[in-house]
Amino acid sequence: MPELPEVEALTDFLSEHLVGHRVARVLPVAVSVLKTYDPPVTALQGALVTDVRRHGKFLDLAADSGLHLVVHLARAGWLQWKDRLPDGPPKPGKGPLALRVALETGEGFDLTEAGTQKRLAVYVVRDPAQVPGIARLGPDPLAADFGEDRLAALLKAERRQLKGALRDQSLIAGIGNAYSDEILHAAKMSPFKLAASLTPQETRRLYEALRGTLAEAVERSRGVAAGRLKSEKKSGLRVHGRTGEPCPVCGDTIREVSFSDSSLQYCPTCQTGGKPLADRRLSRLLK
Repeated sequence: MPELPEVEALTDFLSEHLVGHRVARVLPVAVSVLKTYDPPVTALQGALVTDVRRHGKFLDLAADSGLHLVVHLARAGWLQWKDRLPDGPPKPGKGPLALRVALETGEGFDLTEAGTQKRLAVYVVRDPAQVPGIARLGPDPLAADFGEDRLAALLKAERRQLKGALRDQSLIAGIGNAYSDEILHAAKMSPFKLAASLTPQETRRLYEALRGTLAEAVERSRGVAAGRLKSEKKSGLRVHGRTGEPCPVCGDTIREVSFSDSSLQYCPTCQTGGKPLADRRLSRLLK
């Protein structure tokens, strides 16, 4: 799933390629992708793109007509830029193409989604706050006013484990499964540690790991073409998606805990005092 750093990079890329150009056509291919119908998606045609912004993991393309095309790429969605789009409308079918946006120059982008779970979402709204997912977003962790005291206040009443708290978009915007693993590894904290139990020293360590990990990932992705962002993200991850590999910090084997629809990765030596975490799903399978 694209998270804050990748969406920030896409925002920069699209700002460079879209702003100042007019939308010639917006062509939905998959019925499931459109989450709003008034205004219709065709209302964007002929509009001048004036700005591209990020709200958490949401992309927001603003037009001079006052309308916004808001995109959430979800788990398996992606944006593919085309210097020259194919002539003629795309044909609906079973392929990954969900929506196409064409500019007056012949350039544009495709929104695609792999797999059978169709969660890619596109909204056409007059105000981004009309999108439920944006309306409930917590603060942006890279905002100038997101200080250590703000993080401490957010976590103070959280009786959840740190992994779940960091992924909650209504608590902190933009962090998903991958970067929560990376942040907790950098902070040397167990993903199962209760958020409300952090000492002031631990809160500072988590804050520094959070800001540092995200800022480093944003900088690493800056200037990377849209088509290469996925591989760039993977190459920069230390523990997420690296089960069985040696930890780059201590050399211990990276372990995994599996859930019904996801998994987390961590280093026992760096994060849990050398003790492996219980993998309940795996334990049930072994019974």
